[in-house]
Amino acid sequence: MTLNTLSFSLIFCSLLSASSIIAKVQHHNFVIQETPVKRLCKTRNAITVNGMFPGPTLEVNDGDTLEVKVHNRARYNITIHWHGVRQMRTGWADGPEFVTQCPIRPGKSYTYRFTIQGQEGTLWWHAHSSWLRATVYGTLIIHPAPGSSFPFPKPDRQTALVLGEWWNANPVNVINQATRTGAAPNVSDAYTINGQPGDLYNCSTKGTVVVPVNAGETSLLRVINAALNQPLFFTVANHKLTVVGADASYLKPFTTKVLMLGPGQTTDVLLTANQPPKRYYIASRAYQSAQNAPFDNTTTTAILQYTKTTTTSPPIMPPLPAFNHTKTVTSFSRKFKSLRNVVVPKTIDENLFFTIGLGLDKCPKHFPKNRCQGLNGTRFTASMNNVSFVLPSNFSLLQAHSNGIPNVFTTDFPAKPPVKFDYTGKNISRGLFQPVKGTKLYKLKYGSRVQIVLQDTNIVTSENHPIHLHGYDFYIVAEGFGNFNPKKDNSKFNLVDPPLRNTVAVPVNGWAVIRFVADNPGVWLMHCHLDVHIKWGLSMAFLVENGVGELETLEAAPHDLPVC
Repeated sequence: MTLNTLSFSLIFCSLLSASSIIAKVQHHNFVIQETPVKRLCKTRNAITVNGMFPGPTLEVNDGDTLEVKVHNRARYNITIHWHGVRQMRTGWADGPEFVTQCPIRPGKSYTYRFTIQGQEGTLWWHAHSSWLRATVYGTLIIHPAPGSSFPFPKPDRQTALVLGEWWNANPVNVINQATRTGAAPNVSDAYTINGQPGDLYNCSTKGTVVVPVNAGETSLLRVINAALNQPLFFTVANHKLTVVGADASYLKPFTTKVLMLGPGQTTDVLLTANQPPKRYYIASRAYQSAQNAPFDNTTTTAILQYTKTTTTSPPIMPPLPAFNHTKTVTSFSRKFKSLRNVVVPKTIDENLFFTIGLGLDKCPKHFPKNRCQGLNGTRFTASMNNVSFVLPSNFSLLQAHSNGIPNVFTTDFPAKPPVKFDYTGKNISRGLFQPVKGTKLYKLKYGSRVQIVLQDTNIVTSENHPIHLHGYDFYIVAEGFGNFNPKKDNSKFNLVDPPLRNTVAVPVNGWAVIRFVADNPGVWLMHCHLDVHIKWGLSMAFLVENGVGELETLEAAPHDLPVC
């Protein structure tokens, strides 16, 4: 061996050793179990992870691998979704029930194995079966890789604040009752911050979350909307919030008093403790854009407490926008820009147009009236491009695709609505209210450059829909109100520094345009993150074909993949 060869070998070995030290494999056990939880003066058995509500926080560095073994000791089937994780070639670990896996049956287990690649910031994990994510959720914090740092001064503290919804009843029973009757499900009894409703609810003051700060310090607040069905406003009394990231992507910093997060979205903000040392409420309440729809009109609170403050002084309450104040939402969302200029697909291979919205199924002739309690004796439904998505039950979509199993799905999801109409108009034909049911996927070639116009409709009612795409981040290049018109709206596209998200809040009576490159093979669900709408069929899935070679090919299914 020559000296040069020896030197190269030593350098290669040292680099290999350094990278193996930097990138870690974390092992965790999640035990799904029933746990007595007392909220609002009442105790009920809630489904939890490891007896915790919310569940455990996972902290990793970019580049780390997670192996999470889920043991199901509850009475329901369950899966866990790692919301926002790219899952490059590891679609088997994504988690949506009957999409990438069959559910983990009671008494069984499954290990989710995946690597964090090129992501930093705040994500989260949650159940993706029935309405179990009402209590089965937790934070996933991705720190910069060793040797890297935040693109802003390191904060003195970091605190995760997870917004949620609480039902006094069993949430599974709530959605099952709605499915039987065809009506909308009962709204929640409270909102929560880190599992606690806060001072404004009965029997809740003792559990109110307290966030300590020292005067002059800067805290990084990682805010997550884990609510089942409700977009939420968020604010802190007398303090400005500097937004620096969302959905594990950095943003050009901007200052605001109020955040709005759709279910599924995360927002990272810096808060400087520059006010008199007192106690200040952190508060969250509904943003409700659907007209005449019932909703939980309560407010959850936590307390930002300066050290050396007497706990007897009442916290200062912040003002919050009116529940239907769309102007606040629009002003907030339009400030989002990526931290740096980005490479947005300019040439488009797949130009798609998806309508999203509600619908009404006519009452089947053999159904009694009590099973058709939607509007005017119908049953509520929802769709994308007039297709109400139906999940399979004998195989997962990814399993059927990988193994060539026929008659599980078709690949004829329409690229545009079957009928063009005034999507946001007030007099939509009743003939458009009833979608067709189907398990239709849209096929994408590996590497194809995709644009999707997501168009809200005023069928039944218009609404702000948080649309989440599994397995991908995407650029939100434009948003607007009314019907999308390429002749005038294409000029509004931001192709320089648009924000990178995994969930887009499509404006009420409006539209959003997203772009991404189909570089992750597998079957990937796209759906509204209002869980009532998922149940009604506001979903579809992309089948992204393999590319060339191992690095562009879906990994083989793991040996412990659950069977249906």
